[in-house]
Amino acid sequence: MQAPDNLAAPHREDSAADTLASRTAESETRARLRPRHLTMIALGGIIGASLFVGSGSVIRTVGPAALLSYAIGGALVVLVMRMLGEMSTNRPVVGSFMEYARDGLGNWAGFTIGWLYWYFWVGVVAFEAVVVGRIFHEWFPSVPDWTFALAGMLVFTFTNLMSLRSFGETEFWLASIKVTTIVVFLGVGTLYVLGIIPGSTGSLSNITDHGFMPFGWTAVLNGVAVVIFSYFGTEIVTMAAAESDQPAKGVAKATNTVVWRILLFYVGSVAILLMVVPWDELPAKVSPFAFAFGRFGLPGAEQVMNAVVLTAALSVLNSGLYSGSRMLFALSKHGYAPRWVEDRNHAGVPWKAILLSTVVGYAAIGANYVAPKDVFDFIMNSAGCVALFVYAFVAVTQWRLRNRMSADERAGLKLKMWLHPWLNAVVLAAVGLIVIVMAFDPEAAPQVWLSLGALALLLVVYPFVRRRAERGGRADRTDSVASSADDAELSPSVEHVA
Repeated sequence: MQAPDNLAAPHREDSAADTLASRTAESETRARLRPRHLTMIALGGIIGASLFVGSGSVIRTVGPAALLSYAIGGALVVLVMRMLGEMSTNRPVVGSFMEYARDGLGNWAGFTIGWLYWYFWVGVVAFEAVVVGRIFHEWFPSVPDWTFALAGMLVFTFTNLMSLRSFGETEFWLASIKVTTIVVFLGVGTLYVLGIIPGSTGSLSNITDHGFMPFGWTAVLNGVAVVIFSYFGTEIVTMAAAESDQPAKGVAKATNTVVWRILLFYVGSVAILLMVVPWDELPAKVSPFAFAFGRFGLPGAEQVMNAVVLTAALSVLNSGLYSGSRMLFALSKHGYAPRWVEDRNHAGVPWKAILLSTVVGYAAIGANYVAPKDVFDFIMNSAGCVALFVYAFVAVTQWRLRNRMSADERAGLKLKMWLHPWLNAVVLAAVGLIVIVMAFDPEAAPQVWLSLGALALLLVVYPFVRRRAERGGRADRTDSVASSADDAELSPSVEHVA
């Protein structure tokens, strides 16, 4: 729904209030996400194909000390989620950290991180669609894999266009499969290590007998640079919560449980893998989870895990389309994206934002099959450091916003960042260290330089976009009532919890 160009004008406060009331009443009839949807988005959002497949590569290059890599990376994410949780419970909005960066650091920050985030998910959506195509092609080799990739994009484009509840329900079941797989693996793996399963050879000694840190601390830090991207997606729940019945409660619950989710799903799973299979025996071309399930005596373990990896890829495709479209919608409210992106269908879904995101995804899929290496690698590498950029922006933004608060406002926070601002400084130092480590890694260096190039390009473009938005009367709606009306577009209950 297009907002009037002069919505933010001070003399139009009554009109803005009326707009807020009408949008809120209208949105009450639309389906919103339920607590169970948010629970599974929070649980499943941290589990992707990078855990089921990529963990093997990390273990082979770091050794058993991969446990430290996952723990350090997880600790960084916990801190960032705590900061984001403080801001989101205070003001839940679909634009999430983009809106907070705009408020705390300036409009340039919101524009820059918002577009980088959208660009990242567009690339990831295309990548996951390609993964879906390849898995199906293994099962049906007579059918070209591009047809399955295209079909996957079409299905989830339709799912996201139908309604918000359609997205939530789909993600609920996909996430349930991922969570169930991890829980079964942890349970059976524990029995195997304890010697309860006949023929067990797993042992705690597998972690130490072959050298715990065979490649030193440099490998551990390189491992952190890799695993940090496995955790990206955790922040989606803060965007989804803004479209739920109880946004602040949903964000608080997701933030408070992120510690055990990381410890259980990532650190716990990697620990079981290392105890079941000596790290130097993990095969390079097979999912480490499939290999471990084979040790448990599960027939067809590799195909079962292929199905689970397929589920994980579909889940990321689904949530990627959701988060990318919502970020684009949020950008359009401030004149940083075309005005027509704000249009919604009868179900309240920003359908043009979804279609624009998918069009780029379809183009990326086509580029992958026309030029399988160059074009697609450029897209992924140029967005490779977005996760680190987002974490840095969140740390600085929360620091600034907390410092602006009065004593009463600080006392009224529903969720508070620990040891502010010292842990903010720790996060920024860690992000800087990871970027430096990546810059000196021949394989990761292209991601650093191309990502910095994308960041620089957006900073150069921003003044022109801002002037264009100002000419259209759409730039930087700072009036508080108007801002609430804008937030109500997709998150009607914001005004009750802010």
